[in-house]
Amino acid sequence: MYQYASIPGFIRTILVILLIYYGIKVLTRLFAPYLMRYVSKKAGQRFEQQFGQYQRPPETTGKEGEVTIDKTPEKTKTSNKDAGEYVDFEEVD
Repeated sequence: MYQYASIPGFIRTILVILLIYYGIKVLTRLFAPYLMRYVSKKAGQRFEQQFGQYQRPPETTGKEGEVTIDKTPEKTKTSNKDAGEYVDFEEVD
């Protein structure tokens, strides 16, 4: 019979590496669904938290028939006059 001490060091190292590799492979297959569920749950919570910040505030109820118009300030367009002139061209085959 072989004893643990009689196995050469190189073969023992390879066996330990293979044992660790297959052990991690099996554990990954067992725990991957739980890990993915946890990660997706956390991502969903973060999304809901961030999305909740940008929701519109609840509308105030006024008198029936009252109309309110909210206007956003107009943005002024700025153009760069130093950019040059646009030239249209056709591609020739």
